[in-house]
Amino acid sequence: MLAREHFLFFQKIVGELECRQEEAYLRVYAYDATREIYQPDCVLYPQNEDQISQILTYCNTHHIPVVPRGAGSGMSGGALSIEGGVVLAMEKYFNQILEIDKKNLIARVQPAVINKDFQKVVEKEGLFYPPDPASQDFSTLGGNVSENAGGMRAVKYGITKDYVMALRMVLPNGKIIRAGKKTIKDVAGYNLAGIISASEGTLGVITEITLKLLVKPKYQQVLMGVFQEMQKAMQAVYEIMTSGVVPVALEFLDSLTLRALEKRFPASFSSDAQVMLLIQIDGEIVEYLQYQKNKIQEIFIKNQCQDFKVSQSKEEADFIWSFRRNASQSLSIYGKKLNEDVTVPRSNLPKLLEGIEAIGRKYGFKIPCFGHAGDGNVHVNIMVENPDEEHLKKGYEAVKELFILVVELEGTLSGEHGIGISKAPFMSLVFSEDEMELFRAIKKAFDPNNILNPHKMGL
Repeated sequence: MLAREHFLFFQKIVGELECRQEEAYLRVYAYDATREIYQPDCVLYPQNEDQISQILTYCNTHHIPVVPRGAGSGMSGGALSIEGGVVLAMEKYFNQILEIDKKNLIARVQPAVINKDFQKVVEKEGLFYPPDPASQDFSTLGGNVSENAGGMRAVKYGITKDYVMALRMVLPNGKIIRAGKKTIKDVAGYNLAGIISASEGTLGVITEITLKLLVKPKYQQVLMGVFQEMQKAMQAVYEIMTSGVVPVALEFLDSLTLRALEKRFPASFSSDAQVMLLIQIDGEIVEYLQYQKNKIQEIFIKNQCQDFKVSQSKEEADFIWSFRRNASQSLSIYGKKLNEDVTVPRSNLPKLLEGIEAIGRKYGFKIPCFGHAGDGNVHVNIMVENPDEEHLKKGYEAVKELFILVVELEGTLSGEHGIGISKAPFMSLVFSEDEMELFRAIKKAFDPNNILNPHKMGL
């Protein structure tokens, strides 16, 4: 519990109405999408960068933990106040698009701008911001940077870090730095902006982001194919990726996911459908779009695709794409979901999926999978039908076996959800002690008193 003197100091900085200790406020900021609960001692709504600097300087001196927070939509516990302390709630005053520079194809934004809102604004200018996490309707750009969020368009356009050109950030000691430049080329000094991306709020509080933009492609189309064999579908993926066609998105849904979709949504697939591939393509000329479509159809037919559809309107595209966007929530019919996102080299996807099936048989769990076939990022959902203590324990044992399998296949623990507290115990599976010591040394260089988002990423 914070001493009253600390609370009174914070009130002087941000004002009484923006410094909250009431139970209702503390409960709102006590959880994220993991649904674990860690209640802070105080919620502050800073109105400007100088206030953040004063708060951090004070907290650093008094060793008070601070957790910066955007929408709280993370799936690994990255915004949870493990030690209580202060939550810096950024959504109220740091939600402005500061500049859209069409000449240099960049934008300056504050960290609490919602991803989808930003996309809509830049698209009105004929521009394009590709990173599209599934949480795009409510997740913030600052949170996207902190977790290095991906999305379905990552196959062609990359992930958040590929668009972060510069950041303003307040360090735990209250000093304000600018990492990166608005120039396309910059090889002066260490890549601090790169280190800060995916740091999960452990190194500083982001107050401004400079993002790279693209020109919005004129045409796009969505394609769908259903296969009776996973191996055939994966072979089609490899052939597409080496054909010269670069799809915007290349997603897959396995048979358990398809069956769940049929029960929850107006969808119907053939009874022997084992996997669905969804592909989005784009381009500046219709002829190039047609070329891509023909090439993909040729590869699908070669690999025994039994159902091939091409969207003829935006409404049809949205309907086809709704299968993927509704995949996660459809799985509730199977029980409690232990949701992990893991990534392996694309060539090892079949081995990963075979291994996941074997884990499901061993523990008696259904494990539906879907995700980004184009970049090897799979959302693995271990479904615990009876979520009592005994079955949940088995579920977490299955999670550990999954991570061991992923590491054996030269993969990583997370492709886009981050580590937070959920995957922190498994960092030693992926990183040596020497590597972890380097991470700790970086953390200590930024935050020697370990006040900023402690206990995240195993640090």
